[in-house]
Amino acid sequence: MTAPAWVRPTSRVLVLDPKQRLLLFGARLTGPDAVPGDVLFWYTPGGGVEDGEGLRAAAVRELAEETGLTVEPAALEGPVWLRRHVGSFGEAVIDSRETFFVLRDVVHDVVPLARTELELRGDEPHRWWGLAEIAAEIAAGTADFVPGRLAELLPEVLAGRWAGPPRIVD
Repeated sequence: MTAPAWVRPTSRVLVLDPKQRLLLFGARLTGPDAVPGDVLFWYTPGGGVEDGEGLRAAAVRELAEETGLTVEPAALEGPVWLRRHVGSFGEAVIDSRETFFVLRDVVHDVVPLARTELELRGDEPHRWWGLAEIAAEIAAGTADFVPGRLAELLPEVLAGRWAGPPRIVD
């Protein structure tokens, strides 16, 4: 019998520098016991919401843990996107319910403060990506991004402060 999916609320942050480049991490693990391989896909900083924690507070905590960047929850814009993704990580099926916020004009060198054992083992690279670079990689089929339509979705965020309700993205 297959175990039910683990429903995991998550908070993610679209971290933009003054040149409007997006900070992304490269996922290298297919499961908790896997050996890190090549980058499977690029994704935004963020992670699971802890019991009793709000989405914005989780986003700020995850950002500090993964990048060393400490900000106040009020500095986050949005939420801008909502995404649901059901996928496997090793033997587990995870039903991620992702909420994306934006943090603009960040000048920061990534220095993780509190990576988990799994994150340390994954040894994930990070880099700042321009919209044209993301679009070119997608068009060439040489890199995958989360969300998958990142190059189509990002221009609306880059256009200026988010004023509307969050968009449902895939």
